[in-house]
Order: sequence, then structure tokens, then C-alpha cells
Amino acid sequence: MANQQIEIGLLLFPNLTQLDLTGPFETLSRMPGVRVHLVARTLEPVRSDIGLSLLPTVTLQECPDLDVICVPGGPGVNDLILDDEVLAFLRRQGAQARYVTSVCSGALVLGAAGLLRGYRAVTHWGSMGFLEPFGATPVNTRVCVDRNRITGGGVTAGIDFGLYLASVLRGEETAQRIQLYFRCLDMEGQAK
Repeated sequence: MANQQIEIGLLLFPNLTQLDLTGPFETLSRMPGVRVHLVARTLEPVRSDIGLSLLPTVTLQECPDLDVICVPGGPGVNDLILDDEVLAFLRRQGAQARYVTSVCSGALVLGAAGLLRGYRAVTHWGSMGFLEPFGATPVNTRVCVDRNRITGGGVTAGIDFGLYLASVLRGEETAQRIQLYFRCLDMEGQAK
């Protein structure tokens, strides 16, 4: 994948936790040669759990085949784990994607789609007990990698997840450049 265009899809749904989406979005969008899609049922704005409106870029039906599919978390996952259309979309994308991923409680949606059965995974600490009923083995870590399944723990682990995925997709040097970009600068423009 070093030189080819990479198609990444992040699922948008009502009541998601925006940091579970925007942490990975910020990181992955800064890689060269990627196209990041915000995928939802329609192109209408989607409201996060605290009222931030996010704009999808493609619908479930029009989404291209993805190299990476990512499901963020948040209170809205409770509805998604029963949503046949979204679960079918994830199964279809997951069957051909190079990486099937999640951040926070988005892992539960992957589990409901049957995409974590037999895999180790992490989710938000408050949701860890729900992984096993979906056939996943819970692991207490910020980022869990099991073959082509990559899951990130709650909220702030989304940036760590994104940096790890950037290193896998575009190399460690690219991930380090992105991480350096995120570092805080003091008043004279020096990295802290």
C-alpha cells in the first residue's frame, strides 16, 4: 500500500462521541495518498452526543470499497448494534477491507456484525464486559492489534490508534511526522 491510494471510511451515526471520530480523522487525513470518507445513511448532518453537527461525505450505498473501515463509539452504538442496514454494510466492507477497526465502544458494533469473533479487542473500559458475548477476547490496552483487526480504547486512545494505523499504512516516519505536527508549540514556536 506504500504508493497506492488508500480509501478509509469512518462511520457517522447519531449520538457518536465526536472525539472517537475526529482523533482518528485528524491523524489519518494527514497521511499522503489517502481519501477519508465520512460514511452515513444520508448526506444530512449527523449530531454527536453533545450536539456537534458533522457532515457525511458519502452514503452507505455509494461508499466505495474501503481499505480501512473504522467505527467510532458513543451512546449511539446502542442503536447501531440492532441496525441491520449498518451491520450489513460493515460485513460487506469488512469482508474485503484490509483493516477492520474501531475506537471506543465502536468495537461493540463490529462485534454485533460478527467481525470480532475469535479476535482480541479493546473498547472503552465501561464496555469491556460486552466484548465476550460477541465472541471477542477483551484485552486491557490502549490499542489492540490482532491480525487485521485494530481496536482503540476510549476517546483519547483514538489518536494513538490513528498514529499506529498511519505507521502501518505509510510507515513509521509518516506517523512520526504527524505526531510531531500535533505537538504543542510555545509562544516562540518551539515544540514543548
